[in-house]
Amino acid sequence: MVGDGNKNEERIVAGTSQLFSEADRERVNQAIQKAESATSAEILPVVAHSSGRYDRPEDIVGLWFAALAIALAWTVFPLPNVEAGNWGAPAALWQLVSLLAAGLIGFVSGAFIGGRVDWLRRLFTPRAQMSEEVYGRAREVFFDKRVHHTGEGSGVLLYVSLFEHMAAVITDQSILDALGQNQIDDICGEFTERLHAGTPIDALCETAASLGERLAPLLPRAEGDVNELPDALIVID
Repeated sequence: MVGDGNKNEERIVAGTSQLFSEADRERVNQAIQKAESATSAEILPVVAHSSGRYDRPEDIVGLWFAALAIALAWTVFPLPNVEAGNWGAPAALWQLVSLLAAGLIGFVSGAFIGGRVDWLRRLFTPRAQMSEEVYGRAREVFFDKRVHHTGEGSGVLLYVSLFEHMAAVITDQSILDALGQNQIDDICGEFTERLHAGTPIDALCETAASLGERLAPLLPRAEGDVNELPDALIVID
């Protein structure tokens, strides 16, 4: 299940891990440990910079910049009226070349900017595409981090993707059987609302606490239960 939030517009720097202090990480660690203290569920918190490459928006921004550059060049250096046999024809040719050069420079500049300014890329990326990318990437992380390899099939991934402002909750079979898909969808919806209203750290901590409360009576922690997944926050740049 994937949800989206779009209130937090903080700038995402190249090193996503730098966004979170040691205190932030410790908050998440403590929240996960507390949630798991009453249930056999294994909760893995992950924050990613982005879940997709999104090349097409860069091209769209480049085309807009190219059109603006050509329009500006046309306004500043309009083509003269050239009659047949007039020696001004070469000047007109050079002006045409200038327009083409302006368009090329505009496209390259726009594509470069579009690839580095997150709000521009989001503006030209359909939300349905972002949702699909986030869900797909969350499932990849679920398997790459071996969340599905817990002994009782009780792994849960809490996934936040910063660029898209979206969250996902991926669960193993035991969790799905205990909660049901509708309740998991509700948890993801609440996760998204928290992401929309606060910070990723707040959203992760509060969702982990809520998840622990829901699962404690359904999948109680057994005596001698072994922690199979790290409680630490995982950040993917």
